[in-house]
Amino acid sequence: MKNLELEKLTELAVHAAREAGQIINSYSQKEVEVECKDGGHTYASRVVTEVDRRAQDMILSILHPTCGQSDLALLTEEHEDDHSRFEKEYFWCIDPLDGTLPFTQKEAGYSVSIALVANNGSPKIGVVYDPVSEILWQATKGLGVKRNNQAWEMQKLKDELVFTYDRSFEKHPQRSRVLEELNAYARAHGLNKVHAIQYGGAVLNACYALENAPGCHFKFAKPEEGGGSIWDYAATACLFQEAGAVVNDVHGKPLDLNRSDSTFMNHRGAIYATDQILASAIKNILGN
Repeated sequence: MKNLELEKLTELAVHAAREAGQIINSYSQKEVEVECKDGGHTYASRVVTEVDRRAQDMILSILHPTCGQSDLALLTEEHEDDHSRFEKEYFWCIDPLDGTLPFTQKEAGYSVSIALVANNGSPKIGVVYDPVSEILWQATKGLGVKRNNQAWEMQKLKDELVFTYDRSFEKHPQRSRVLEELNAYARAHGLNKVHAIQYGGAVLNACYALENAPGCHFKFAKPEEGGGSIWDYAATACLFQEAGAVVNDVHGKPLDLNRSDSTFMNHRGAIYATDQILASAIKNILGN
């Protein structure tokens, strides 16, 4: 796909993300009925609301025409996987409301996430919109990263190591060891401490780490279904790659963003890091 077509598709994804964000904001102070869908073993992976569906409908009203025009497949959180992503050269990968749980609890940390992924699993477009802070991240393969439509480059400004984690980490049996080893890494690299924060859903956790370098976000590999799907990682994988940061699985290999047997990503975990040295250190920590 040529850069011009990728740019046009990025513009549509940005428009769709902002429109979905407006719908989400219109419900942010209302009581919303929470349902549970089939899915992983964690509550956060099963919770869904009318807002998720309305936001998705808005996104699809804007992006679905491109499926015919550009011969694209579609993978979305709130629709069943039709496996067309294996038949087309590219597919849209959409999470209309990442962080539904914090949204229902009237907490920040939720976002709209839209990506375009190649059949080989490599991300080509990544768009993330935080409707609370009104920050929109976008990346297009080979064209860099923008933040609120301004060119953005990663800068290491912190004297601490930022580590964003999801809710399950609080009760993880290896929590103490991981924090201890991250602190050892920080000290060895002249950093004052580790700033560990549960910032929100997987998407904004990754974005916060990218914006606060040196930063990281990671997921342990585990056999159970749940704890992250393709749409939780595709857009931020593009952002990290275009920013010159690192994203891979816990074995140091590219994320499997077009997994054939499931949409869940927990089988090989995930590592997001703002530099390769940090990514390698995390790989070693998770390998213990």
